[in-house]
Amino acid sequence: MLLHTSNRIKMPLGFWEGLRQVGIAPQDVVRKARLPITIIKEPVVSITQYFSMWQAYSDIIDDTAKGIIKLATSFEPTHYPPTVLVAYHARDYRDALKRMVRYKQLCPPESLRITEEGEDCTIELDWAYTEQPGPPMLVGITLAFLLELGRRGTGQPIAAKLVEFSHPMGDVQTLEEYFGCSIQMGATCNRLTIHRGDLDRPFASYNLELLEMLTPLLDQSLNEHQHSSSFTEMVKWIIKRSLAGGRPDIQTVASELGMSDRTLQRRLTSECTSFKFLLTQVRRDQAREYLADPSLDIKDVAFLIGYEDQNSFYRAFHLWEGDTPSNWRSKHVGTN
Repeated sequence: MLLHTSNRIKMPLGFWEGLRQVGIAPQDVVRKARLPITIIKEPVVSITQYFSMWQAYSDIIDDTAKGIIKLATSFEPTHYPPTVLVAYHARDYRDALKRMVRYKQLCPPESLRITEEGEDCTIELDWAYTEQPGPPMLVGITLAFLLELGRRGTGQPIAAKLVEFSHPMGDVQTLEEYFGCSIQMGATCNRLTIHRGDLDRPFASYNLELLEMLTPLLDQSLNEHQHSSSFTEMVKWIIKRSLAGGRPDIQTVASELGMSDRTLQRRLTSECTSFKFLLTQVRRDQAREYLADPSLDIKDVAFLIGYEDQNSFYRAFHLWEGDTPSNWRSKHVGTN
């Protein structure tokens, strides 16, 4: 039912139908992406090919903002994959978003992180198993669909509070009319912020019987997926994306994986490692990567790998490399 490998992606059938709904022939998108036409019948692609498909759609429609809205609103529930069906038929908007975040692990490369704080709920888009950012069209459609899900499920015209994009997305006014809020371009991340109170809105599409049928199957698939890929690498990836501005703890990572911190530590022990070791390893690797970028101040590097003050970072870096960050940078930057 689902694809379990991190570098092979199954295009949802709804994608092809969505293209037809907006008046674009699927074969035109495939040809534009310079991929074999057989992908329509056997839609398993690599991450690079997946991104190429979305870029091809963007190039054909030649209007990013309009393309985002047209496709996000054209997906019919009858064409939703099981991972989206369990969100559409959830109890309320909060339950739907949590299910989207949880089961998105089964459908790389998009990865979602949800945070509730104060009066806000933010959903941030990141990329799993790839350093390559996805095309703007895919970013826009992903965030638009999260809002569309709430609107369809509740039957209410829910408006977002703020939408942030890291890249230009075409006509801002068109997007602001759709999302019902201001749009910020050139942001540090791709993020949808909604009113936290909207999370309690019940879904008219709630279907307990369907959820009781699909949820165990999806949980089993998720468990198999987590075992089939290196668990250590998965934990390192979650730590890496959670570093900036804070120190991710084992409880946070365990929660994102849908398990207890005790289970997480037991799984890591079975792979001959520990959470503390992986946190240190990720920080060290990221420190070296960031220091190789001369445009970053050392205080920025400290922040990006989760240190609140430079002194703590200096002490840790000296333990790792036997040198100060500035000396290491002067010796290594430009020598490769």
